[in-house]
Formats: sequence, C-alpha cells, structure tokens
Amino acid sequence: MLLPLPTPDEMALWDRETIQSVGIPGITLMESASREAVTALVEEYGPVDGCEIHCFAGPGNNGGDALAMARHLTDLGADVTVFHTRPKKQYRAETRTNLLWAQKLDIPLIHLASVDLGALPQPDIVIDGLLGTGFAGELRKDVLALVRTINRLGERAFVLSVDIPSGLNGLTGTPQPEAVRADVTTTFQVPKLGLVMPEAHEFTGHVHVCPIGIPLKIQEEHPVRHHLITSDIFHAFPAPTPSMHKGKGGHLLILGGSEGLTGAPHLAAMGALRAGAGLVTVACPGGLADSIKGGSPDIMTLPLETGTHWSPSMMEILLPHLQRFDAAVIGPGMGRSSNTPVFVLSVVAEQAIPMVLDADALFSLARFPKVVNELKEQAVLTPHPGEMAMLLDTDAATIQADRLGAVDRFTERSNGTLVLKGAGTLIARPGMTCLSPFSEPNLAVAGSGDVLSGVIGSLLARGVAPMEAACLGVFWHGMAGRALQEDYPLRGNLASEIAGMLPHIIPSNQE
Repeated sequence: MLLPLPTPDEMALWDRETIQSVGIPGITLMESASREAVTALVEEYGPVDGCEIHCFAGPGNNGGDALAMARHLTDLGADVTVFHTRPKKQYRAETRTNLLWAQKLDIPLIHLASVDLGALPQPDIVIDGLLGTGFAGELRKDVLALVRTINRLGERAFVLSVDIPSGLNGLTGTPQPEAVRADVTTTFQVPKLGLVMPEAHEFTGHVHVCPIGIPLKIQEEHPVRHHLITSDIFHAFPAPTPSMHKGKGGHLLILGGSEGLTGAPHLAAMGALRAGAGLVTVACPGGLADSIKGGSPDIMTLPLETGTHWSPSMMEILLPHLQRFDAAVIGPGMGRSSNTPVFVLSVVAEQAIPMVLDADALFSLARFPKVVNELKEQAVLTPHPGEMAMLLDTDAATIQADRLGAVDRFTERSNGTLVLKGAGTLIARPGMTCLSPFSEPNLAVAGSGDVLSGVIGSLLARGVAPMEAACLGVFWHGMAGRALQEDYPLRGNLASEIAGMLPHIIPSNQE
C-alpha cells in the first residue's frame, strides 16, 4: 500500500544496523548491489560484450559499487576503464577492497587528476559512481567539471547512475546546481526520497529498485517517515456488496457555491458520485441551488435561506440536518464575502463528522490560526500552494521551494490531515508523509481540485480513515489524469471528464 522512502540518513541507519546488529558484511551488500546494477544495465541496454565502458568511481560506497560493477562487466566481455577521483591510498573499507580486487584483475585504473577531461575517448556506456545519496551542499568545482563531462559523454553514450545521479540532492531531488542526466538509475532496496520527487525525473531516467538484502526486520524496527503511494492503496477501497443500498454508499454534504462560482460545488458533487457515494447533497444559499444543481438529477440540494450570500444564521438551519450526513466537503466556490468565515468557523467548530476543507474554507481558516491548530485528524485540508501559503503566512514561491518543509511546519502545529496539491502531491499527518507518484498535466485544469475534494469526501462518507481516504483519493485522481492523456495528449480535457474517468480505472483486482 505504501512503499518506504528513506531519507539519506534513514538509509544509512538501515545499512549500519544490517552490518552491525545482524552481522551481514558490508562487502556482501556491495556485491549484491553491483550484481543487481549490472543486471539492470543489461536489461536496459542489451549485451555489453565488446562495449567500451567508463566507470567513474568516487571514494564512497557508490564508488565501491562502480568498482565492483567493473569486475562483472569485464567478465561479460566489456572493455572497462575505471576513473577514480582520489589517489588509491585514500580509498577505505569496502570501496578499497573492490579497488584492490579490480587492480589484481588488471582492470585499468586511472586517477582523474592526471586526465584531460576534454580528451577522454567516447565510450558506449558510462557508469556514474561519483557521489551518493549522502551528498549535500553544492558541488565543488572539480566535481562539477566531472558531472559536466559525464553529461557531455552521455550525449552519445548510455549513462547508468549508481543509487542516485551525482549532484542530485537525496532529500529534495534537486540538482546542486547541476547533476548527471542518467538513462537509468539503479537504487538499492527501496527508492530514496529525493529520487521520486518531481524535480528529479529529468535526471534519473528509468529508476530500477534493486534488492540487496536489507532484512525486513531492520526496516520494521527503524520505520521511515516518508512513503510512496502505490496501487495497493486500492485495498482500502470499500468494495460494493450485492446487498448494499444507497445509504450504505455514504451520504456526503457539500457546502459551497457563490455568485459566479456555482460550478465548483457541482464538480465536487460529481466527483463524489463518480467515486461511489450513495447520496450527495449540496447545501448553499437558496438563490444558487438551481444553478449548482446544473440540471443534474443526481445532485440533491439543501437551500439555506433565500438569496445568494452566506450568513452566520445559516448554521441554525444546517445544524439539525448534520446528523443525516456521514461526511462533509466545505469550501468549493464558497467565495470570500465578509460573512463567510463566521459560517465556516461555526461548522468546523462542531467537528461532528469527517470533513474536507478546501478552497475558500481554507481562506477563512487562515485568518484564525488557533482553529487550525485545534483541528483533529478527521479534518482533511486540501490546499494548493497559494492556499498553503496563507495557512503558513508566507508566499507560494516559498512553499514550492520546500514543499516537504512546508508540510512539516503544518503537521508540527496541527493534527489535521493535509493534502498539499501539485506535482507529486504530499499527504501528511503528524509523523507520516506520503507522496503521490503522479505529476499529470491533464489535472492542471480549473475544477480539478473540486473533483478531488469530492472523491476524498466520498471515501470519508463510506468510513475510510482520513489518511487512507486522502491517499486513495489523490492516487485515484492521479490515475484519472494519466488515463486522460490518451485522448487528450496536449491537455484540453475538462474537470468533469476527470470525474467521469474515475469508475473506469479502478484496478481489476479491486473491482
């Protein structure tokens, strides 16, 4: 359901515990890593017999992996040369062992300090083992020159990066300031957090996850904070039963709509219905009910007073009805009139049922940090970066520059479940952050977020726990965006078509 995404420090702990507590030698792990990486290379590139291969080996474990790969590739008939960044005597531990083994096998070992980088012959394949996931800060000038050399050679060669492209930050997935552009990255045991961040995609190429023997017991005893959502999340989907009726499908309340913004609650309602909600009712100012319904007999409405504006007194009308609903979505198209925040706060204060807080409800909440701090897990907030900036009293550029940090700052102050939308949507609660694998241009359309809020609300109404509902809703929404690329390769799809795609893309084993 969730794939661990260790940070560099967390992965180093797994390695250390495997070696020290279990007693599996580090050289064994390195040998497994190198063999798996060679297998991935042959799978992607094809036979290497007769190929000219340059292995660039730094002094760390990645360099050791590259040196071990040189042995295996030589045995497969390749013409391998290892370029090492430090004098041989400076290599330590398992990396030094592999260097000595390569030397005994007469594999050419050339210190890069004696090489004119511009005069290097053009290879068929480049193995990038310069830097590992522990790299932080900015590249030194000499290493930056090597990264640029690999990228120049890579214009005509196949490039494989060991564990992570050199120069890429293992935590954020950003180049520092440049990184190797690999055709394939072989990462070991599980993906590292930085590898799956949207910013990393243009550098990693196809990522192969290679098992190397880190025991599951070690992983379970030292859990990580970040996880990647996989299709197994559909195991949380409440499967229909032959005897079910509409009441068992959950009754979702949607509070939204204002003059000129009646489409948002309509799209949220359609998202909820297409996600399987049994009943959906939109509560709104009475004068907007027909427009929100939009001619759809599937959507019920609950007019709150006459007129087209929200008022605090509407809560008195709504309150007796709340017990009829299993969950609520608050905010789509609600507008930002002066009375709206008072109404929103009065509903949120009840926290009587699970709720999704979206769009203009977030604008209202941002004005009252104390209320945000008192939210419970059953409150799911779905901000885009601009709305997240309001919640944290900053600007959208700051949020986008450090999305993980923004999520951490929010979960330190609130127990609410957070969905920070965007490429690689983040879903979080205190102590856990999950990452969506989707970055779909077809989702970048007005109303897409309203559909998502309806999907999550529908799952909450059917009894799915908040964190699982948010993860499943985001993943399902992402699948819909990807599926729409087939008919709309250059975008142009509508938000309503995202909703319409939902029932057609549930994995067959979950139907």
